[in-house]
Amino acid sequence: MPRFLHTSDLHLAKPFGRFDESLRGRLREARFAKIAEIAQLARDRAAGTVLLAGDTFDAQTPPPRVVRQAIRAFADASDIRWVILPGNHDSLAASELWDRIVREKPDNVILALDPLPVDVGADMTLLPAPPQVRHPGRDLTEWMDDAETDPARVRVGLAHGGIRDFGSDDAAPGVIAPDRARSAGLDYLALGDWHGRLRVDARTWYSGAPEPDSFKRHDRAGPLLVEIAAPGATPDVEAIPTGHFSWCAPRVDLRPGEDIRAALEAALPAPAARRDALVRMTVEGRLPLGAQAQVERVCADLADDFGHFEADTSAIATEHDTTDLDDIDTAGALRVAAERLLADSEDADRAADERRVSERALSRLYTMAREVSQ
Repeated sequence: MPRFLHTSDLHLAKPFGRFDESLRGRLREARFAKIAEIAQLARDRAAGTVLLAGDTFDAQTPPPRVVRQAIRAFADASDIRWVILPGNHDSLAASELWDRIVREKPDNVILALDPLPVDVGADMTLLPAPPQVRHPGRDLTEWMDDAETDPARVRVGLAHGGIRDFGSDDAAPGVIAPDRARSAGLDYLALGDWHGRLRVDARTWYSGAPEPDSFKRHDRAGPLLVEIAAPGATPDVEAIPTGHFSWCAPRVDLRPGEDIRAALEAALPAPAARRDALVRMTVEGRLPLGAQAQVERVCADLADDFGHFEADTSAIATEHDTTDLDDIDTAGALRVAAERLLADSEDADRAADERRVSERALSRLYTMAREVSQ
């Protein structure tokens, strides 16, 4: 009875260039640590084989030390059989990378570098579709339809790339037919590329990346434990969520008079989890200038709790209140500027984006005036 873990998209050495140096290092290390974590999951679930469905490395030329350390990490888990497929980020065009791995790989690593059947263990035959280049321009799984394998062995496909829409009459070049498992008689098709977990059908799955790396809204990913009772049997698939860091993109709609700190806190991870949380918050609503300034202060205060925190408040509309203008100034140039901005923001003859610029400028003027007065 084949029992294995399916995972993909480790993206070792991903640069995470938009974040500060400290966080970049922590994010990269979390990805590397997944090798040992996945190995332990395989042991705990009595799964002796791990299928890596592409993009083990983030680039065709990862740092040499990352390659060496990854090879050593696979070797350290010598009781686990690792099957590694190239992806689009680390396609076979990276000849130096794969030549090195071929030379240095331990015996417990199988490289799926050719579109040929590979017997794995006593009861499974693997049909890999390795990308030759980053954008192959054709469906690399087509060969599986005609591949001959022992009918007594479970037949598993391994590929990396996108699935075309089910409703499309014409498949775009380079995408994988969603019915490939049926047409090729596969018991299971293990896919990589999409970083969230996705069930295409009972026999076709994306495992997703075992460590998240974006604010996209999709199911929390991690390795899939796959068990196939016999050739032709429907696979039993269990998702095992993993991931050290959480990536959150909450939206908060505020109303005048609402407790701003309480509303923002309620949308965020618990305090104990914040160091390992990356947050991109969107704040909406209609608030007076004083409340908008409070939003900015609360966000600035919260930011240091998190691994990364950013808040987009540009969608907050202004609830106009003449007392807000008094807080800027009761007379003089600042008052004149504030009244002009207020008038421009309410001028129906101006374009919406122009009114919005005036509204944001008025909000900024209010904040600066309050900072000076304090």
